[in-house]
Amino acid sequence: MTNSSMNPKVDEFLAKSKKWKEEYEKLRNIVLDCELIEEFKWMHPCYTFEKKNIVLIHGFKEYCALLFNKGALLRDTHGILIQQTENVQAARQIRFTNVQEIVEMESILKAYIYEAIEVEKAGLEVNFKKNTEFIIPEELQNKFDENPSLKTAFEALTPGRQRAYILHFSQPKQSKTRQSRVEKYIQQILDGKGLND
Repeated sequence: MTNSSMNPKVDEFLAKSKKWKEEYEKLRNIVLDCELIEEFKWMHPCYTFEKKNIVLIHGFKEYCALLFNKGALLRDTHGILIQQTENVQAARQIRFTNVQEIVEMESILKAYIYEAIEVEKAGLEVNFKKNTEFIIPEELQNKFDENPSLKTAFEALTPGRQRAYILHFSQPKQSKTRQSRVEKYIQQILDGKGLND
C-alpha cells in the first residue's frame, strides 16, 4: 500500500472517529491492499475500481461493516454477507464488532473484495425489482385519481425516488397515517424532488 493511494478526506474521517477507529483503520489497510482507489462518498470511505463503487466502510451503534455495492452478486461461500433490510436489493454487508474479527478474516475479506472487482470487470448488474412490482398504497392512488398532475410528476421521478416514496407511504399500519404521509409530500413530488432531497 502506498501513501499516495490514501485520500486525505478519509484521513480526516478516521481522525474524527471515536467509535470503530481501530476497526476502520484495519479495514482500510485490507481494502487498499486490493489496489482499489480510495475516495470519500456519502460521508464514508468508499473504494472504487475504474470509477465504479466496489466497497464502503461504515459504522453503526452495534457494529462496523464493509458494504459491497453489488454484494447480491457475490457467491458468499462463507455465508457472511448480510442484507441490511428486506428493501435493500444490491448491497450486502460483512459486520464486525471488534478488530480481532477483522484480523482473523483478512484473507476471506480480500477474496470477497477481489470477487467484487471481477463482478465489476465482467459488467454484471443486479436485477432490480421494477417499481411496478411494488404495490402503490391506496392512499397514494386516491391522490393520483384526484390530481392527475401528481401522478405525472410521480412517474417523472427516478425509479429510486419512486421506490423510496412507495416504501415510506406503505410502512404505517393505519390508513390515516399513510394518508398524512402522502399529504405531507405532495408538493415535494410536484416539485420533482425525492423523499430525502
